[in-house]
Amino acid sequence: MSVVRRIAGGVLLRVFLVLAAVFWLVPTLGLLVSSFLSPGELNRGGWWRALTAPSRLTASNYAHLLANDTITGSLLSTVAIAVPATLLVLTLGALAGYAFAWLEFPGRDWLFLVVVGLLVVPVQVALIPVSELFGAVGLFETTAGVVLFHTAFGLPFAVFLLRNFFAEIPRELLEAARLDGAGELRLFARVVLPLGGPAIASLGIFQFLWVWNDMLVALVFADSAHPPVTVALQQQVRQFGNNIDVLAPGAFLSMVVPLLVFFAFQRQFVTGVMAGAVK
Repeated sequence: MSVVRRIAGGVLLRVFLVLAAVFWLVPTLGLLVSSFLSPGELNRGGWWRALTAPSRLTASNYAHLLANDTITGSLLSTVAIAVPATLLVLTLGALAGYAFAWLEFPGRDWLFLVVVGLLVVPVQVALIPVSELFGAVGLFETTAGVVLFHTAFGLPFAVFLLRNFFAEIPRELLEAARLDGAGELRLFARVVLPLGGPAIASLGIFQFLWVWNDMLVALVFADSAHPPVTVALQQQVRQFGNNIDVLAPGAFLSMVVPLLVFFAFQRQFVTGVMAGAVK
């Protein structure tokens, strides 16, 4: 009887998870279908009407999107921000994580506590003082300013995650490499980085998704003439409230890129986060 109950419980759990996943994906499906409907079709009723009449779908919205220089340029601007901000966080976070894990220097533990404390600092607190600083040094409304801001706020989590992961590497392995004549840089590049691949990959995914989907920082610091895609879509809503033939495909394209990145590396993401956060 207990076996039957376990099987029934497992079936119910799977059914619940499938229903929850379907319910969670409904907005994404609605956005996808809406991106292939003309404004006239959308005004006649909900997007679900197209599921029973696929002939209503059209690719003309994406043609309009590609003809919109603001949206296409904003996608390039987002790439120009997300890629450098991700690479900088990975590089600096890996170096700092290795130093906190395996190098001895005065005040190491106290400095790491400061890094952990920075995890709870909200982005909103820094907007005004950093705006004044960027304005004084000429970085306000520049791509470099947005990249630096994202890098600064991404580093505390990066250092915390990678330090915890690197600390789990067996000391004997590092000592054996040192006995073979490996210096710290060579040890870091040849031993630590390959072993830290899952954590570094998960960190890169997390940072890329955060920067790509950001709107607040981009709205404050980005170049208003070449905004990221989140700001460009917001401007389209403000200026052209019924411009659904551009908004729907633009929103879907801005969402599908981080979704593809996450689903392509989701195993590394889960493995790295779990290994870095759980001793």
